Amino acid sequence: MDPIQLKTTLGSGLLSFPVTPFDTEGRFAPEPYRAHVEWLASYKAPVLFAAGGTGEFFSLTPAEIPGIVAAAKDVAGDTAIVSGCGYGTEMAVEIARSVEKVGADGILLLPHYLIDAPQEGLYRHIKQVCQSVGFGVMVYNRDNAVLQADTLARLCDECPNLIGFKDGTGDIGLVRQITAKMGDRLTYLGGMPTAELFAEAYLGAGFTTYSSAVFNFVPGLATEFYNSLRAGDRANCERILLEFFYPFMAIRNRAKGYAVSAVKAGVRLQGFDAGAVRPPLSDLTGVEQEMLADLIAPYRR
Repeated sequence: MDPIQLKTTLGSGLLSFPVTPFDTEGRFAPEPYRAHVEWLASYKAPVLFAAGGTGEFFSLTPAEIPGIVAAAKDVAGDTAIVSGCGYGTEMAVEIARSVEKVGADGILLLPHYLIDAPQEGLYRHIKQVCQSVGFGVMVYNRDNAVLQADTLARLCDECPNLIGFKDGTGDIGLVRQITAKMGDRLTYLGGMPTAELFAEAYLGAGFTTYSSAVFNFVPGLATEFYNSLRAGDRANCERILLEFFYPFMAIRNRAKGYAVSAVKAGVRLQGFDAGAVRPPLSDLTGVEQEMLADLIAPYRR
């Protein structure tokens, strides 16, 4: 898929990040992963992000990532597969090139490692990654990698394959400035944890889609919420928020890292052998898993 096709595809529907399953030894488990990705792809998500944040990118080695992407491509059918990418510039270039070789349709460039950086440094980092590959690149504004509108505009001028902007800052003033300045040059993706909680605000700021973590285990409900949002059915959105998303938020907020751990627990509850999360995360307690099981009981497959 060329960058322009990917840009269009990203904006055409609800997106998600499959969890990465591990076996009892903590190694990537490709067969459960293929089964889960195939199930998600059947719900017509236009793009799935392999080895992304919910896929525990931060705990994967660069050598593991191409195999995860290749496994997703095996079963994704018409669904585009975008890989997570990140760390320092040289490592990010290495990852980007390695997943391009195994057929990824693009990358989501996650924040670099550890240190804050000035706008000029972020510009040089992203430009070098973009110019190392031919497929589409999305940047993820959050934490220590927050692009200002002028920096993003420079990058768009220099990098034709920079086609997407994802926001996880929650700074609506900044993202509205970016969408006003860049217009339809980019596709805009909401990327706050449990993005449905912020979807209405981001829609008003010009973000037509977002990545849904809960799509991992309740894809039908996640799709219903997205369709209601786009149709302006606020009453149904509020019903789903009250019945599902706010109770899920309460579980997610019980410990740091549960934005990933609770999603992986949901995948296991739906019958997929996703395994445990890798350190430094920890899994839900038994009581918390029971709480989640009760919440998703109406949506069991």
